[in-house]
Amino acid sequence: MRSRVVAAGLLLLLQLVLVLGAVGLPRCTDPRRCTDPPRRYTPDWPSLDSRPLPAWFDEAKFGVFVHWGVFSVPAWGSEWFWWHWQGEKLPQYESFMKENYPPDFSYADFGPRFTARFFHPDSWADLFEAAGAKYVVLTTKHHEGYTNWPSPVSWNWNSKDVGPHRDLVGELGTAIRKRNIRYGLYHSLLEWFHPLYLRDKKNGFKTQYFVHAKTMPELYDLVNRYKPDLIWSDGEWECPDTYWNSTDFLAWLYNDSPVKDEVVVNDRWGQNCSCHHGGYYNCKDKFQPETLPDHKWEMCTSIDQRSWGYRRDMEMADIASESTIISELVQTVSLGGNYLLNIGPTKDGLIVPIFQERLLAVGKWLSINGEAIYASKPWRVQSEKNSVWYTSKGLAVYAILLHWPEDGILSLISPITTSTTEVTMLGIQNDLKWSPNPGKGLLVFLPQLPPSALPTEFAWTIKLIGVK
Repeated sequence: MRSRVVAAGLLLLLQLVLVLGAVGLPRCTDPRRCTDPPRRYTPDWPSLDSRPLPAWFDEAKFGVFVHWGVFSVPAWGSEWFWWHWQGEKLPQYESFMKENYPPDFSYADFGPRFTARFFHPDSWADLFEAAGAKYVVLTTKHHEGYTNWPSPVSWNWNSKDVGPHRDLVGELGTAIRKRNIRYGLYHSLLEWFHPLYLRDKKNGFKTQYFVHAKTMPELYDLVNRYKPDLIWSDGEWECPDTYWNSTDFLAWLYNDSPVKDEVVVNDRWGQNCSCHHGGYYNCKDKFQPETLPDHKWEMCTSIDQRSWGYRRDMEMADIASESTIISELVQTVSLGGNYLLNIGPTKDGLIVPIFQERLLAVGKWLSINGEAIYASKPWRVQSEKNSVWYTSKGLAVYAILLHWPEDGILSLISPITTSTTEVTMLGIQNDLKWSPNPGKGLLVFLPQLPPSALPTEFAWTIKLIGVK
């Protein structure tokens, strides 16, 4: 009798559990709203490399890079001044110091002279917006180790303690985001002369004193404090990613960080990573592939072709021309890349007029031709021999010509015309006349206008609708 009661009790309890479970567990009745739980990434490259790149980055196409730090004080040679002077002991750098500074002057003595006195973040942000930039990347810390924010592990070598006495990273971020521009942070993993890094190097990077005490605390602090849209890692080349603990950081970044859904990273996470692992690929500075890569990439380059940081010995011959910059932008986007154009502000926080002029020239060109650049995709053909580069968006194909043909007739071989083909030039209202090319493709009769009446001075965009 007792066993029957127990059995009946268990049966009743089971039924109750089933009923409560049916009531308590929410059911997805609308398939359109049913989503799988968020994927968790593991700290290994096969898992991390499988993460889809957030769409905003590919759509952005054009960004501005800003190299700014204590190296902006000597402002001579390049942003690698300290290394060239006291790491390599190059004679020209030693002579520069002897001729311009007292005998006992150290690199740390440059710190108080990095004043940022004329740094007005809203003025910078206005300029970047006028340039047409959709993202901005600021150096938070270069290889010299000085941080442009009050890093808790960079005592007396940060912008709050020494120099400006301001949070430069935070101030620019606030101004940038008011203009709906994405904010990226450059961060160097290594520091040339940090005692803990030198200790790890002496130990053949078998120890990680520097990583645990400096690199990783700073990366986590930057993400939690500023919530960047992009992390532009650098300074990885002396060590494998296992020394830097890169995969652990990226797994946290993708799974649990406050920017896990939107953040983008590059490929400089260890000496074995460039062009192989990470988010998008930089591969190397000023990387320019010859054919369409199968992975998202970015070309980073500088208006001053000999330096990333500002330098007082800059000459006009070192400055990239407007046509060169726009040609590189067009070719990069045609091959599926983003174009990140660098400037170096002065120690006072000024962006010199020649840099402003180049950025504004890009913005002026994009105000006419941005339709062919922003959120575009590579077309089935990227270029033709007559300096024409293609992009596409939706049903439109854009042919951007870098050189105006002398006879005013543009021959396009690749597009296949149809009965609905329409041809226009961005910046001009009326349709352009065209005819089938005797070989294949079409001939476009360009507008017969004086140069001053054309929409831009160089790089003109032909929009093709109804072509294959």
